[in-house]
Amino acid sequence: MTVREFEQKVREKEEVTLVIRAPSGTMVEDYDFDRCAASGTSISSWLETRVKPRVGEFEYDVVSPDYVVSTPHGRTKMGTLREKYER
Repeated sequence: MTVREFEQKVREKEEVTLVIRAPSGTMVEDYDFDRCAASGTSISSWLETRVKPRVGEFEYDVVSPDYVVSTPHGRTKMGTLREKYER
């Protein structure tokens, strides 16, 4: 799947915005999870276990709801981040 498709799939599944620093047509592995990461999962754990193995050495950032392109503190929980998007 392309980087653009990967970013879209993450947005749909995880309800957070991820930006991968690669041309949009670059191929990466599929984000093939049936469920979103648990609300108690830290952002750093989610990135290490779900994102990094699929995008390899490309850099990536999580876009916070206020559109700051920088990954929130790694100990922030996925549920907390999702709630911020809902406001």
